[in-house]
Amino acid sequence: MIKQLKPVRDLEPENVKSIRDLVLAFGDMGGFIAPKISVASKILEKMIKDEESFNFLSFPAAIVSTGLRGILREFIKRRFFDAVITTTGTIDHDLARCFVDYYQGVFEADDKELRSLKIHRLGSVFIPFENYGEIIEHHAQRFLEEIYSGGKKKIPTAYLLHLLGEYLDKNCSKKESSILWWSWKNNIRIFVPGITDGAFGYQLWLFKQKYSDFEIDVLSDETMLSDIVYESKRTGALVIGGGISKHHVIWWNQFKGGLDKAVYITTAPEWDGSLSGAKTREAISWGKIKEIANHITVEGEATVILPIIAGYLFEVVNKREPRHKLQ
Repeated sequence: MIKQLKPVRDLEPENVKSIRDLVLAFGDMGGFIAPKISVASKILEKMIKDEESFNFLSFPAAIVSTGLRGILREFIKRRFFDAVITTTGTIDHDLARCFVDYYQGVFEADDKELRSLKIHRLGSVFIPFENYGEIIEHHAQRFLEEIYSGGKKKIPTAYLLHLLGEYLDKNCSKKESSILWWSWKNNIRIFVPGITDGAFGYQLWLFKQKYSDFEIDVLSDETMLSDIVYESKRTGALVIGGGISKHHVIWWNQFKGGLDKAVYITTAPEWDGSLSGAKTREAISWGKIKEIANHITVEGEATVILPIIAGYLFEVVNKREPRHKLQ
């Protein structure tokens, strides 16, 4: 048996001229997480190059407050993924950062002092009060008034966020930094199944207090997802973190026999029993990932791991042409 195995190879610095070289070297290092990063990168490369694969990108909101927003935006700009499933905070942070800055802070800050200074802390990111709630309220209410006056009174979240990208096209000088704007430009739908859980969702509730006939049609989002999985020959997913956005991707894909390719990146441990820590292999038991699928779980923190994987993909995969028309 031992003769059939590949030997562990040292990472030789002089041979690493690019991120691609580094990722390929990870595959020969043995040991711990480095080989998983290499496998994940190759799975995603095949998935993105597959013209008949409908690809999902799933992530929680917190990373959109960080510079990782640039990687997520680039994925959408290059059309590596055909749909996004995320949480409401993604809309909050992306919308706010189109108009104002967030700031580098530290985990160890005195949170009582930050509260007195009217600064929110998200990990090591500092967000002034006026750069979050106030700016989101201003643009959300202005946007909602515009679409409501245009006759949009009952609307799915995916189409609502598509129109929000169009709003940014007209009103934001930094629109090209935005996930929402690039999703609108490339006709890539963003689904937020838990739309009320966040600042933007709260603004939807406030707007309904003024206009009782305004309604978010979440079940139409589910119909769109149903159409996607039933009409797609193959599906794949990059799932960052866990929670509702992760589960919504794998839940819908069980109805087509499971994902054909899947990569998870998570810090959650499997033994705590949460969905966030469940590995790809557990999803096979539910039929959410196919038994014959290419899949892997990479344990680690996304702001470190994803830039490495993305750097590899940006070297080996050209910009994807539009393949899927979402109505």
